[in-house]
Amino acid sequence: MKPIEDFVSKFNAGISLDENLIVKREKRYFLIQERLKNQIREHFFYAGAYLGKVKDGIFFPSFILLAMIAEGKANKIMVDDKAAWLFICGRDVFKQGILNVIGSKRKGDYTLILNQHNECLGFGRILHNINEEEEKNKVIVKNISDIGDFLRRER
Repeated sequence: MKPIEDFVSKFNAGISLDENLIVKREKRYFLIQERLKNQIREHFFYAGAYLGKVKDGIFFPSFILLAMIAEGKANKIMVDDKAAWLFICGRDVFKQGILNVIGSKRKGDYTLILNQHNECLGFGRILHNINEEEEKNKVIVKNISDIGDFLRRER
């Protein structure tokens, strides 16, 4: 549970998950329903909602977990349609594409990227203090992970 909590805290967020419903299988974490918990065998492949995995000491979240974080109080940046499309194509976020900032605007902080429908597209790291940056064609958020990654890997 600690890797999940540590990851969530990077967004100045908290998440309330029942530890009794979190199942760790090797280095992967799953959130399962109470009634499913008794059905799981020792060597299962997938159960419930996949939350993420730890690889080489780094936690890699699922998009289910990112969406759960986005529902509550967290660092979030809402972007316009063009910036949203570019972000899911693996691009970074420029100042001109930002519509709204909730939470931290400071360099070095992690933030979720949302489209105009409040759907979480992924997350990144803020490269420049948002309020201080005046140049619209400057990268503000470095893309770390986005929902288009799965499709790009299928090439």
